[in-house]
This record gives sequence, C-alpha cells and structure tokens, in this order.
Amino acid sequence: MTLPQVPFDDRGLAYGDGVFETVLLRNGKPVLWAYHVARLVKGCQRLGIPVPCQEAIDATWQGNATAPLEVLKLIVTRGSGGRGYALPDTPTPRLLSRRTSFAPMVERWKSGVTVRICRIRLAHQPALAGIKHLNRLENVMARQEWQDVSIAEGLLADAQGQLIEATSMNLFWQQHGELFTPPLDTCGVAGTLRAALIAEGAVREANLTLEALPAVERAWVANSVQGVWPVATLLSEDADCLQRWPINQPDKLQTQAHRLLGYASTYTASPDLFC
Repeated sequence: MTLPQVPFDDRGLAYGDGVFETVLLRNGKPVLWAYHVARLVKGCQRLGIPVPCQEAIDATWQGNATAPLEVLKLIVTRGSGGRGYALPDTPTPRLLSRRTSFAPMVERWKSGVTVRICRIRLAHQPALAGIKHLNRLENVMARQEWQDVSIAEGLLADAQGQLIEATSMNLFWQQHGELFTPPLDTCGVAGTLRAALIAEGAVREANLTLEALPAVERAWVANSVQGVWPVATLLSEDADCLQRWPINQPDKLQTQAHRLLGYASTYTASPDLFC
C-alpha cells in the first residue's frame, strides 16, 4: 500500500494543527465508530477545521479486512497554507489513514499491570480538553520517564495533583463498590471506551488526587483498542511501590468494557478472542 506523502507545509506537521483517532476494526468493521466520529467532529469544530464529509471518513475503513483485528489510524489536519500561525483564507483539510493488523495484550487482561506515577504534570487548557489533537508532547515527555519493560503505563496528574489519565489510556478506579473516572474538562483525552461506559451508566466522573490513589479499592487503565488492564502494582515517581491490588475475576469493569469492544470474556489466546 502506498501512503500519501505529507507536504512540508502541512499544518499538522508544522504545528500539530489537527486531530486523530485510533479505531479498533473487527473483521473490517469499526468498533465504537459513532463515538470516534463524534470525537473527531468535536475536535475539528473546536479547532475550527472544516469537518471532512461522512463518506470520506467512512471510506477510511471500508474494504476487505486483512486480519480478524486491525487498528485504523485516522488523521485530519487543517492542510497547507497560511503565514506562520495565521490560518489560510480557505483551508483545505487533509485526511490521512492507515490500517495495520493487531493483537491485544491478553496476558495483561489476566495478570494485571504495573503502572507508575509520572513526574510531568498536565497543563490546563479547557479549549483543548477532551479532544484528541495532534500536539501530544506532554504525553511523549511523560513516556520518556521510564524504560523498564515491566511498567505498562504512566499516570498523569495536573499541577494541582488531580489525576487525569494515563499516557495513552484513561484511568478508572473503584471505591465503595462504585466505578469512577476523572473529569476531563480542563485537560486530557476523553476516550471513546470511557464515553461508552459513562453512557451506559457503568462509570461516573469524580475527582481523585495523587495522595488518595493508593487508598482506592481497585484501579484500571483502559482504551478502545487494548481493552481494560487491571492495575496490580502502583509505583511512585521514583519507582517505589505505593500499593498492590489483587487481580480478581470476574472483573466487572473489564466484563462491561470488553462486551462493548467484542472481546471474549474468557481470557485465552484462542480464536474465540476474535468472535
């Protein structure tokens, strides 16, 4: 497959002036597609980028499946033009996409993961909060904080110590038997799986500070591609152990989320995983 070349003057390349989506395809069909399209449209509208037509967006996934599971990455930039930060008079958005085969990390569903708290703090910018814009330098810098392959994710808080998200996943926790996720009205990415779980009433928003995190009953990180990873071990910024949580099955959050994603409830690498 020949991929389109991005010109040197593309504003997405130059300024991060655009949005993107990462979509799970099951047998060639997008999972949680309505949520992905809604977030893409919201992001374009927030940035003032003309929204590509629905036919063009749908064409990014239509065609023969190359594997039972694939990941579609879809990027919309404002296109080229404008002088410096000034916008072009008539922007012509550029829509790019790529499909790759995919397999989830099933062992992490079963055994849970180790996560650490990141030193970097997320800045507040309500105008960009929730959307998946192309400027993700805070997340890139946070991911540089560890190289230990036993650490699966890093948790990000804002300057006030309120937990927001993981570097590429949303955060969930249980307290008094209820499931929660942080509000994302000042920063962070509102994941599509998170949105679907909130819409179903399975999860609700609540604040959680860094200091209070070790005292919660359970914790998870999740997104719409990898599914739900229970957190087994929580590490500090200095990689000291702060908490260990038991990994119990059945897992209520994982069961509800994986039903939405079409993942089997039995955690094996058998073909049933992809039905």
